[in-house]
Amino acid sequence: MVFIIDSHLDLAWNALNWNRDLTLSIAEIRRSEAGMTDPRRGHNTVSLPEMHKGEVIVCLATILSRSSGQGVPLLDFRSRELAWAMSQGQLAFYRLMESTRRMRMIKDRRTLTAHVEEWIDAGRDRRAGAPLGFILAMEGADPILSPRDVAQWWAAGLRVLEPVHYGVTAYAHGTGSAGGLTPQGRDLLMAMAECGMVLDVTHLADEAFSQALTAFRGRVLASHHNCRALVPGQRQLTDEQIRALIGRRAVIGAACDAWMLHPDYVPSQTPRSLIGLDAVVDHIDHVCQLAGNARHAAIGSDLDGGFGTEQSPRDLDTIADLQKIPALLSKRGYSASDVEGVMWRNWFEFFYDALPE
Repeated sequence: MVFIIDSHLDLAWNALNWNRDLTLSIAEIRRSEAGMTDPRRGHNTVSLPEMHKGEVIVCLATILSRSSGQGVPLLDFRSRELAWAMSQGQLAFYRLMESTRRMRMIKDRRTLTAHVEEWIDAGRDRRAGAPLGFILAMEGADPILSPRDVAQWWAAGLRVLEPVHYGVTAYAHGTGSAGGLTPQGRDLLMAMAECGMVLDVTHLADEAFSQALTAFRGRVLASHHNCRALVPGQRQLTDEQIRALIGRRAVIGAACDAWMLHPDYVPSQTPRSLIGLDAVVDHIDHVCQLAGNARHAAIGSDLDGGFGTEQSPRDLDTIADLQKIPALLSKRGYSASDVEGVMWRNWFEFFYDALPE
Protein backbone atom coordinates (compact mmCIF):
# COMPACT_ATOMS: atom_id res chain seq x y z
CA MET A 1 0.00 0.00 0.00
CA VAL A 2 1.29 3.44 -0.96
CA PHE A 3 0.30 6.88 0.25
CA ILE A 4 -2.22 8.88 -1.79
CA ILE A 5 -2.56 12.61 -2.29
CA ASP A 6 -5.94 13.32 -3.89
CA SER A 7 -6.27 16.76 -5.45
CA HIS A 8 -10.05 17.08 -5.40
CA LEU A 9 -12.55 16.13 -2.70
CA ASP A 10 -15.69 18.17 -1.97
CA LEU A 11 -15.73 17.25 1.72
CA ALA A 12 -17.47 20.31 3.18
CA TRP A 13 -20.06 20.35 0.40
CA ASN A 14 -20.89 16.72 1.18
CA ALA A 15 -21.11 17.44 4.89
CA LEU A 16 -23.24 20.58 4.82
CA ASN A 17 -25.22 20.47 1.60
CA TRP A 18 -25.95 16.73 1.73
CA ASN A 19 -26.07 16.57 5.53
CA ARG A 20 -23.48 13.79 5.76
CA ASP A 21 -21.48 13.04 8.89
CA LEU A 22 -18.09 12.33 7.35
CA THR A 23 -16.70 11.09 10.66
CA LEU A 24 -18.82 7.94 10.26
CA SER A 25 -17.89 4.86 8.30
CA ILE A 26 -19.04 4.39 4.72
CA ALA A 27 -21.50 1.71 5.86
CA GLU A 28 -23.02 3.98 8.51
CA ILE A 29 -23.49 6.85 6.07
CA ARG A 30 -25.09 4.56 3.51
CA ARG A 31 -27.50 3.24 6.13
CA SER A 32 -28.42 6.80 7.12
CA GLU A 33 -29.34 7.57 3.48
CA ALA A 34 -31.16 4.32 2.74
CA GLY A 35 -34.53 4.93 1.13
CA MET A 36 -33.77 8.42 -0.17
CA THR A 37 -35.26 8.94 -3.62
CA ASP A 38 -32.20 10.72 -5.05
CA PRO A 39 -30.27 7.91 -6.81
CA ARG A 40 -26.98 9.51 -5.75
CA ARG A 41 -27.74 9.01 -2.07
CA GLY A 42 -26.83 5.90 -0.14
CA HIS A 43 -23.93 5.16 -2.49
CA ASN A 44 -21.23 7.43 -1.04
CA THR A 45 -17.58 6.57 -1.45
CA VAL A 46 -15.79 9.02 0.88
CA SER A 47 -15.56 9.45 4.64
CA LEU A 48 -12.69 10.37 6.93
CA PRO A 49 -12.29 6.81 8.29
CA GLU A 50 -12.24 5.47 4.73
CA MET A 51 -9.57 8.00 3.76
CA HIS A 52 -7.50 6.65 6.64
CA LYS A 53 -8.08 3.12 5.40
CA GLY A 54 -6.91 4.08 1.93
CA GLU A 55 -3.92 6.08 3.23
CA VAL A 56 -5.16 9.30 1.61
CA ILE A 57 -2.81 11.38 3.70
CA VAL A 58 -3.45 14.75 2.02
CA CYS A 59 -6.21 16.07 -0.19
CA LEU A 60 -7.27 19.32 -1.76
CA ALA A 61 -10.48 19.90 0.17
CA THR A 62 -12.82 22.32 -1.54
CA ILE A 63 -15.20 25.10 -0.80
CA LEU A 64 -17.97 24.71 -3.38
CA SER A 65 -20.73 27.29 -3.28
CA ARG A 66 -22.03 28.48 -6.61
CA SER A 67 -24.17 31.30 -7.99
CA SER A 68 -24.12 30.40 -11.67
CA GLY A 69 -27.79 30.98 -12.39
CA GLN A 70 -28.24 27.34 -13.36
CA GLY A 71 -30.43 26.61 -10.37
CA VAL A 72 -28.99 23.23 -9.40
CA PRO A 73 -30.51 22.28 -6.01
CA LEU A 74 -28.09 22.24 -3.06
CA LEU A 75 -25.41 23.83 -5.22
CA ASP A 76 -26.59 27.12 -6.76
CA PHE A 77 -27.57 30.13 -4.67
CA ARG A 78 -29.63 33.08 -5.84
CA SER A 79 -26.88 35.61 -5.18
CA ARG A 80 -23.14 35.65 -4.70
CA GLU A 81 -23.73 37.01 -1.21
CA LEU A 82 -25.64 33.82 -0.34
CA ALA A 83 -22.87 31.77 -1.92
CA TRP A 84 -20.41 33.65 0.30
CA ALA A 85 -22.51 32.83 3.38
CA MET A 86 -22.49 29.13 2.53
CA SER A 87 -18.75 29.28 1.92
CA GLN A 88 -18.30 30.54 5.46
CA GLY A 89 -20.21 27.53 6.75
CA GLN A 90 -17.99 25.20 4.75
CA LEU A 91 -14.89 26.98 6.05
CA ALA A 92 -16.27 26.56 9.58
CA PHE A 93 -16.64 22.82 8.94
CA TYR A 94 -12.94 22.51 8.11
CA ARG A 95 -12.02 24.55 11.16
CA LEU A 96 -14.11 22.24 13.31
CA MET A 97 -12.37 19.20 11.82
CA GLU A 98 -9.08 20.90 12.69
CA SER A 99 -10.09 21.65 16.26
CA THR A 100 -11.01 18.01 16.83
CA ARG A 101 -7.71 16.86 15.25
CA ARG A 102 -9.48 14.87 12.56
CA MET A 103 -7.92 17.06 9.88
CA ARG A 104 -4.95 19.40 9.57
CA MET A 105 -4.93 22.45 7.31
CA ILE A 106 -1.71 22.74 5.31
CA LYS A 107 -0.89 26.35 4.44
CA ASP A 108 2.85 26.26 3.95
CA ARG A 109 5.84 24.13 3.02
CA ARG A 110 6.87 23.51 6.63
CA THR A 111 3.47 22.09 7.62
CA LEU A 112 3.31 19.94 4.49
CA THR A 113 6.71 18.42 5.18
CA ALA A 114 6.03 17.84 8.86
CA HIS A 115 2.66 16.24 8.11
CA VAL A 116 4.04 13.78 5.57
CA GLU A 117 7.01 12.95 7.81
CA GLU A 118 4.61 12.24 10.67
CA TRP A 119 2.74 9.72 8.54
CA ILE A 120 5.95 8.14 7.25
CA ASP A 121 7.48 7.81 10.72
CA ALA A 122 4.36 6.42 12.38
CA GLY A 123 3.56 2.73 11.96
CA ARG A 124 0.32 1.83 10.26
CA ASP A 125 -1.42 1.23 13.61
CA ARG A 126 -0.38 4.63 14.95
CA ARG A 127 -1.37 6.39 11.73
CA ALA A 128 -5.00 5.49 12.38
CA GLY A 129 -5.18 8.34 14.87
CA ALA A 130 -3.24 10.90 12.86
CA PRO A 131 -5.09 13.87 11.37
CA LEU A 132 -5.70 13.86 7.63
CA GLY A 133 -3.97 16.70 5.85
CA PHE A 134 -5.80 19.09 3.55
CA ILE A 135 -4.94 22.07 1.40
CA LEU A 136 -7.90 24.43 1.13
CA ALA A 137 -9.14 24.94 -2.42
CA MET A 138 -12.16 26.65 -3.95
CA GLU A 139 -14.12 25.27 -6.91
CA GLY A 140 -15.56 28.32 -8.62
CA ALA A 141 -14.79 31.79 -7.24
CA ASP A 142 -18.39 32.97 -6.77
CA PRO A 143 -17.93 33.36 -2.97
CA ILE A 144 -15.08 35.82 -3.61
CA LEU A 145 -17.23 38.92 -3.99
CA SER A 146 -14.39 41.11 -5.28
CA PRO A 147 -10.79 40.53 -6.36
CA ARG A 148 -9.92 42.77 -3.40
CA ASP A 149 -11.12 39.95 -1.12
CA VAL A 150 -8.49 37.47 -2.33
CA ALA A 151 -6.06 38.57 0.39
CA GLN A 152 -8.69 37.85 3.06
CA TRP A 153 -9.22 34.37 1.66
CA TRP A 154 -5.46 33.82 1.60
CA ALA A 155 -5.32 34.77 5.28
CA ALA A 156 -8.12 32.25 5.94
CA GLY A 157 -5.96 29.51 4.39
CA LEU A 158 -7.12 29.34 0.76
CA ARG A 159 -4.21 28.23 -1.41
CA VAL A 160 -5.76 26.93 -4.67
CA LEU A 161 -8.54 28.58 -6.69
CA GLU A 162 -10.62 27.67 -9.75
CA PRO A 163 -12.07 30.92 -11.14
CA VAL A 164 -15.23 29.22 -12.44
CA HIS A 165 -17.19 25.98 -12.19
CA TYR A 166 -20.04 25.58 -14.70
CA GLY A 167 -21.56 28.32 -16.84
CA VAL A 168 -20.61 31.99 -16.92
CA THR A 169 -19.69 33.92 -13.78
CA ALA A 170 -18.32 37.32 -12.90
CA TYR A 171 -14.81 36.03 -13.55
CA ALA A 172 -14.81 33.63 -16.49
CA HIS A 173 -16.58 31.24 -18.82
CA GLY A 174 -16.60 27.70 -17.51
CA THR A 175 -17.76 24.22 -18.44
CA GLY A 176 -20.75 24.28 -20.78
CA SER A 177 -20.06 27.77 -22.11
CA ALA A 178 -17.76 29.36 -24.68
CA GLY A 179 -15.74 32.46 -23.94
CA GLY A 180 -12.84 33.90 -22.03
CA LEU A 181 -12.00 35.78 -18.87
CA THR A 182 -13.92 38.87 -17.83
CA PRO A 183 -12.13 42.09 -16.80
CA GLN A 184 -12.83 41.13 -13.18
CA GLY A 185 -11.36 37.72 -13.92
CA ARG A 186 -8.09 39.29 -14.98
CA ASP A 187 -8.08 41.34 -11.78
CA LEU A 188 -8.74 38.14 -9.83
CA LEU A 189 -5.69 36.47 -11.38
CA MET A 190 -3.57 39.51 -10.57
CA ALA A 191 -4.68 39.42 -6.93
CA MET A 192 -3.97 35.67 -6.76
CA ALA A 193 -0.46 36.17 -8.11
CA GLU A 194 0.22 38.89 -5.57
CA CYS A 195 -0.65 36.49 -2.73
CA GLY A 196 1.05 33.46 -4.20
CA MET A 197 -2.19 31.53 -4.70
CA VAL A 198 -2.15 28.59 -7.14
CA LEU A 199 -4.42 28.73 -10.20
CA ASP A 200 -6.48 25.61 -10.88
CA VAL A 201 -7.46 25.61 -14.57
CA THR A 202 -10.12 22.92 -14.10
CA HIS A 203 -13.51 23.87 -15.58
CA LEU A 204 -12.19 26.86 -17.57
CA ALA A 205 -13.67 27.07 -21.07
CA ASP A 206 -11.05 26.73 -23.80
CA GLU A 207 -10.68 30.45 -24.50
CA ALA A 208 -10.59 31.24 -20.79
CA PHE A 209 -7.96 28.52 -20.30
CA SER A 210 -5.66 30.07 -22.91
CA GLN A 211 -6.17 33.59 -21.59
CA ALA A 212 -5.55 32.50 -18.00
CA LEU A 213 -2.26 30.78 -18.82
CA THR A 214 -1.12 33.92 -20.64
CA ALA A 215 -2.23 36.35 -17.93
CA PHE A 216 -1.19 34.39 -14.84
CA ARG A 217 2.49 33.87 -14.17
CA GLY A 218 2.21 31.98 -10.87
CA ARG A 219 1.97 28.21 -10.36
CA VAL A 220 -0.85 26.35 -12.12
CA LEU A 221 -2.38 22.90 -11.82
CA ALA A 222 -5.36 20.91 -13.09
CA SER A 223 -6.89 19.29 -10.03
CA HIS A 224 -9.39 16.93 -11.68
CA HIS A 225 -9.13 16.74 -15.43
CA ASN A 226 -9.04 13.92 -17.98
CA CYS A 227 -7.97 13.80 -21.63
CA ARG A 228 -10.10 14.91 -24.58
CA ALA A 229 -8.18 12.60 -26.92
CA LEU A 230 -9.70 9.64 -25.07
CA VAL A 231 -13.11 11.03 -24.11
CA PRO A 232 -14.34 13.92 -26.28
CA GLY A 233 -15.93 16.96 -24.71
CA GLN A 234 -15.13 20.43 -23.48
CA ARG A 235 -14.73 19.25 -19.88
CA GLN A 236 -11.56 17.37 -20.85
CA LEU A 237 -8.10 18.71 -21.67
CA THR A 238 -6.86 18.73 -25.26
CA ASP A 239 -3.35 17.46 -25.97
CA GLU A 240 -2.32 21.05 -26.68
CA GLN A 241 -3.61 22.14 -23.27
CA ILE A 242 -1.84 19.24 -21.58
CA ARG A 243 1.43 20.19 -23.26
CA ALA A 244 0.94 23.81 -22.17
CA LEU A 245 0.45 22.66 -18.57
CA ILE A 246 3.52 20.43 -18.75
CA GLY A 247 5.46 23.47 -19.94
CA ARG A 248 4.31 25.30 -16.80
CA ARG A 249 5.50 22.47 -14.50
CA ALA A 250 1.89 21.63 -13.66
CA VAL A 251 0.47 18.37 -12.35
CA ILE A 252 -2.83 16.97 -13.66
CA GLY A 253 -5.11 14.92 -11.42
CA ALA A 254 -7.10 12.13 -13.10
CA ALA A 255 -10.78 12.06 -12.15
CA CYS A 256 -12.97 9.00 -11.46
CA ASP A 257 -16.35 10.28 -12.63
CA ALA A 258 -17.65 7.71 -15.14
CA TRP A 259 -18.84 10.25 -17.70
CA MET A 260 -15.26 11.54 -17.91
CA LEU A 261 -13.95 8.01 -18.51
CA HIS A 262 -16.23 6.59 -21.20
CA PRO A 263 -17.14 8.17 -24.58
CA ASP A 264 -20.86 8.77 -25.07
CA TYR A 265 -21.63 8.02 -21.43
CA VAL A 266 -25.33 8.41 -20.60
CA PRO A 267 -26.28 8.57 -16.90
CA SER A 268 -28.46 5.65 -15.72
CA GLN A 269 -28.10 4.01 -19.15
CA THR A 270 -24.42 3.21 -19.70
CA PRO A 271 -23.69 -0.02 -17.78
CA ARG A 272 -21.26 0.49 -14.93
CA SER A 273 -19.62 -2.79 -15.94
CA LEU A 274 -18.10 -1.06 -18.99
CA ILE A 275 -15.93 1.29 -16.93
CA GLY A 276 -13.13 0.24 -14.61
CA LEU A 277 -10.18 1.86 -12.89
CA ASP A 278 -8.14 0.82 -15.92
CA ALA A 279 -9.87 3.71 -17.71
CA VAL A 280 -8.48 6.11 -15.09
CA VAL A 281 -5.05 4.63 -15.78
CA ASP A 282 -5.59 5.24 -19.52
CA HIS A 283 -5.84 8.97 -18.82
CA ILE A 284 -2.84 8.94 -16.49
CA ASP A 285 -0.85 7.09 -19.14
CA HIS A 286 -1.88 9.54 -21.86
CA VAL A 287 -0.53 12.46 -19.84
CA CYS A 288 2.69 10.55 -19.19
CA GLN A 289 3.13 9.73 -22.87
CA LEU A 290 2.72 13.39 -23.83
CA ALA A 291 5.17 14.45 -21.11
CA GLY A 292 7.70 11.73 -21.81
CA ASN A 293 7.82 10.98 -18.10
CA ALA A 294 5.51 10.30 -15.13
CA ARG A 295 6.09 13.55 -13.24
CA HIS A 296 2.96 15.42 -14.36
CA ALA A 297 0.21 12.85 -13.72
CA ALA A 298 -1.53 12.22 -10.42
CA ILE A 299 -4.85 11.50 -8.71
CA GLY A 300 -7.71 14.04 -8.52
CA SER A 301 -10.56 11.64 -7.92
CA ASP A 302 -13.55 14.01 -7.46
CA LEU A 303 -15.21 11.11 -5.62
CA ASP A 304 -18.57 12.09 -4.11
CA GLY A 305 -18.48 15.20 -6.27
CA GLY A 306 -22.22 14.94 -6.74
CA PHE A 307 -22.13 11.21 -7.49
CA GLY A 308 -21.50 7.90 -5.76
CA THR A 309 -20.80 4.33 -6.79
CA GLU A 310 -23.55 4.54 -9.42
CA GLN A 311 -21.26 6.82 -11.45
CA SER A 312 -17.88 5.42 -10.41
CA PRO A 313 -15.73 2.67 -11.97
CA ARG A 314 -17.09 -0.82 -11.34
CA ASP A 315 -14.08 -1.83 -9.22
CA LEU A 316 -14.32 1.19 -6.93
CA ASP A 317 -16.61 0.87 -3.93
CA THR A 318 -14.89 3.46 -1.72
CA ILE A 319 -12.00 5.88 -1.92
CA ALA A 320 -9.78 3.17 -0.40
CA ASP A 321 -10.03 1.32 -3.72
CA LEU A 322 -7.76 3.93 -5.28
CA GLN A 323 -5.13 1.59 -3.86
CA LYS A 324 -5.88 -0.69 -6.83
CA ILE A 325 -4.30 1.83 -9.22
CA PRO A 326 -0.64 1.06 -8.36
CA ALA A 327 -0.97 -2.54 -9.57
CA LEU A 328 -2.63 -1.35 -12.78
CA LEU A 329 0.20 1.10 -13.39
CA SER A 330 2.78 -1.59 -12.70
CA LYS A 331 1.15 -3.84 -15.31
CA ARG A 332 1.60 -1.00 -17.82
CA GLY A 333 5.35 -1.06 -17.13
CA TYR A 334 5.59 1.86 -14.70
CA SER A 335 8.41 1.60 -12.20
CA ALA A 336 7.87 1.63 -8.44
CA SER A 337 9.25 5.17 -8.36
CA ASP A 338 6.86 6.32 -11.09
CA VAL A 339 3.90 4.70 -9.32
CA GLU A 340 4.81 6.44 -6.09
CA GLY A 341 5.02 9.70 -8.01
CA VAL A 342 1.57 9.34 -9.54
CA MET A 343 -0.04 8.30 -6.27
CA TRP A 344 1.40 11.03 -4.05
CA ARG A 345 4.92 12.28 -4.60
CA ASN A 346 4.18 14.40 -7.70
CA TRP A 347 1.65 16.41 -5.71
CA PHE A 348 3.94 16.57 -2.70
CA GLU A 349 6.80 17.97 -4.78
CA PHE A 350 4.48 20.40 -6.57
CA PHE A 351 3.14 21.86 -3.33
CA TYR A 352 6.52 21.80 -1.63
CA ASP A 353 7.59 24.19 -4.37
CA ALA A 354 4.34 26.17 -4.68
CA LEU A 355 3.40 26.77 -1.04
CA PRO A 356 5.03 29.61 0.93
CA GLU A 357 7.85 28.84 3.32
